[in-house]
Amino acid sequence: MLATLVIGLREGLEAALIVGMIAAFLRRNAVSLKPMWLGVAAAAVLSALVGITLEIVSASLPQAQQEAMETVIGAAAVVIVTFMILWMSKNSRTMKSTLEQHAGSALKGGSVAALAGMAFLAVLREGVETAVFMVAAFQSSLSPLAAGSGAVLGLAIASGIGVVLFRGAIKVNLARFFTATGAFLVFVAAGLVMKSLRTAHEAGWLNIGQDATVSLAWLAPNGSARASILTGVLGIPNDPRLIEVAGWALYLVPMLAFVLWPRSWRPSAARLPRVQFAAAGTLAVAALALAVVAPMTVPAPPSPAGTTPLVTAGGQPSGTVRVTLGGATPALAVTAGDGTKTTYPLTSQGTESHAGRTAGVYTAEPAAAPAADPAKVSATELAGLNGGRMPVGISSQESPGPFQAAWKHKRNITVWLVNGALLDAVNSAGATLTLSGGGLSTTRTIVVAGGGQWQVPGAHVSAAAAELTAHESAAAEIVLWSLYLPVAFAIAALLLALAGRRNRRQLLATAPPP
Repeated sequence: MLATLVIGLREGLEAALIVGMIAAFLRRNAVSLKPMWLGVAAAAVLSALVGITLEIVSASLPQAQQEAMETVIGAAAVVIVTFMILWMSKNSRTMKSTLEQHAGSALKGGSVAALAGMAFLAVLREGVETAVFMVAAFQSSLSPLAAGSGAVLGLAIASGIGVVLFRGAIKVNLARFFTATGAFLVFVAAGLVMKSLRTAHEAGWLNIGQDATVSLAWLAPNGSARASILTGVLGIPNDPRLIEVAGWALYLVPMLAFVLWPRSWRPSAARLPRVQFAAAGTLAVAALALAVVAPMTVPAPPSPAGTTPLVTAGGQPSGTVRVTLGGATPALAVTAGDGTKTTYPLTSQGTESHAGRTAGVYTAEPAAAPAADPAKVSATELAGLNGGRMPVGISSQESPGPFQAAWKHKRNITVWLVNGALLDAVNSAGATLTLSGGGLSTTRTIVVAGGGQWQVPGAHVSAAAAELTAHESAAAEIVLWSLYLPVAFAIAALLLALAGRRNRRQLLATAPPP
């Protein structure tokens, strides 16, 4: 609730200040405020529709797509709040004169549509920022009702402050207000960075830096008021991952320093290009050092050629299995305990989630049914096929047998592969036996477990999934340190150098002639 209240208060007050400045200028010039209010109302409705649409679209998507949508919304919200803080810091002193200049231009043109459009665009920017940021805050909140109440309360307070400011009843130190709320929103945005990094991982976009760092369950147990503040307001989970902590710190520290840094300590216009060039040089050196020092060799993936043990349904050793990739399609080579080897060609059935991994699903062609199935089964043989006792509903006294037997075999083999490596395999061999005669009044069908059933041990499946995940994480981290970060540092260095060059040119252009 606190996060959405502050968002609504700050964004609402910015919009109220804009509307108030335009209204005061129009009133001084004896111009009707109706066109302005039409633009404001249209912007408010459109902003609300943007927020509602984003929430409806996100809620209607499947789970993975929902996580992806939340990642995009969260990243957009972080960009918006960053731009908002930077823009307000740069333009707060000239905002009034700029708005009055635009309003004056609209009046000179005699266009009511231009005046309404100016108010519409001025408020729409604030409204869309609020909508996106609110949606991201709602998705991170533990209680949507509390988050909605906070948003409504913040907007109501902002509207009230805007009215009394317009009438001159109170005076507010806007510089201190925007500094305080800006610092708080930096913490909220840093929490959104953590949330976006987590949803990006859950969407399958980000697999690096997922190592656990520290457990905050002792500080903020689930359901406690402290958890509401830590997770619901600041967006910090009680089990942050390494990449989430890094993203949080890399955003929070520079942004907080920018917001709270005293103006008297900021570099002058003459020194700013030198500071920017120095920062660009530092980033360029860091990019070069990472590109040279970071390892470039990706570890070899788990080999698909290794053998995997098999066990029966009762847990007894049953042989080994391995995947062969020599032909156009993979094949499964099964070696029984007596040394008998059978190779099954595999047919792809798409992909599915298995053992926490997205795996390709394959099935083997069914083997031919045995030719020696007995046409008749005695009561003793029937009990043996059923685990030592007669099937339910068949009595040896009333139906002594022998029974006519019709066999239908089932020999399905399902295999799960990840990048060609075997994750799991199951042989669900069995048969359906239809009985008639032998004292039975009607035919009866029972399921008989096959002697060829086997499966990969559960411990081996878990170990294979962990090995595959560890390999992908290690490969992704090597690419991060050796490629992505150097490129990011190089781009940042280039942008800083260009900004320094532009500021230096402006400084030289405005310098008095010697």
